[in-house]
Amino acid sequence: MGMNNKELITHQTHLSLQLTKRLLSKEAKKSNLVYSPLSINVVLSLIAAGSSGQTLDQLHSFLGSKSNNHLNTFASELVSFVLADGSVSGGPLLSFANSVWIEKSLSIKPSFSEVVHNVYKATAKPVDFVNKAAEVTNEVNSWVESETRGLIKELLPPGSVDSFTRLVLANALYFKGSWDEKFEASSTKEHDFHLLNGSSVQVPFMTSEKQQYIGAFDGFKVLGLPYEQGNDKSRQFFMYLYLPDAKDGLHSLVEKLGSEPGFLDRHLPGQKVEVGEFRIPKFKIEFGFEGSDVLRSLGLDLLFSGGLTEMVEYSPCLYVSGIFHKAFIEIDEEGAEAGASTGAVVSYRSARWPMDFVADHPFLFLIREGKTGAVLFIGHVLNPAQE
Repeated sequence: MGMNNKELITHQTHLSLQLTKRLLSKEAKKSNLVYSPLSINVVLSLIAAGSSGQTLDQLHSFLGSKSNNHLNTFASELVSFVLADGSVSGGPLLSFANSVWIEKSLSIKPSFSEVVHNVYKATAKPVDFVNKAAEVTNEVNSWVESETRGLIKELLPPGSVDSFTRLVLANALYFKGSWDEKFEASSTKEHDFHLLNGSSVQVPFMTSEKQQYIGAFDGFKVLGLPYEQGNDKSRQFFMYLYLPDAKDGLHSLVEKLGSEPGFLDRHLPGQKVEVGEFRIPKFKIEFGFEGSDVLRSLGLDLLFSGGLTEMVEYSPCLYVSGIFHKAFIEIDEEGAEAGASTGAVVSYRSARWPMDFVADHPFLFLIREGKTGAVLFIGHVLNPAQE
């Protein structure tokens, strides 16, 4: 990873904490949360490759990049290095795929097509949104389901794609890794888990007496659980658990982690330590959301009204009508399995906004021949009740 890309990752990690904070205050009062910032960022980078003007500028500052070139180099490094499958050498099984579906009556711009193929390793597939929106929705959903090994179903909800849809950009990410040191299933026991509202529930906790990577910081602790890496020595995947000291300290911990870029990287456990009491709950989470509200709240709003001029030739007013994200994770004694997918639906609007026209005050009129522009009559109406 080049230096530029390190900065980009720091920026995007910071961004994902801002997003987490918003999802936590909005959703997680009610539910657990899991999503893939990386998956969302790749879809936004793909949209950037097809944007221009202020929409593009806004995407760049949002993603922390200087240019599309910068984003594309980053994306191709991600695809070829970070997200390459490790199972061949005894590490985690990883798979990441991008795909684009485009209205068959449109022709994709060569520059966009090249980026889609070469950088994102995706194919742009012609489909019939105009007459077969429901079938295309099913096609996208089954592609996602098969790319995530069945973890993510129904990424695009019914009605999210219609006859005004012109493109769908989607990706799917799948990760399955074994812990470097597995937990003994026979040691897993039920204990209390304290909820934010003060009550508690009994859940199965895994435990171990082996040394662990744990770091203690101001107001929280961090545990790092390494995944088996096999012969793949160039990468090392960890799951980190950030645990507030206070039972109801999650909100303020997320605030703290999102306080400055790089905070997360500076608060990782350094070495293995002896453990006293050590318990981690097994869990399984499915979560999905439509991202336009939360992205708008973070200052990314222009792509929802236009500026997507670089995707197709003679492009009509294209804008993002929805960004759908779903993710799944399960951890147990053996390791973790996780999947995520993001889909952006790009639609066409004949006029930018619905327009009112109420002729309830004086107006001018003309009768004009279009080819020549010859005006046959012209006049104005001051009072329609007058004869």
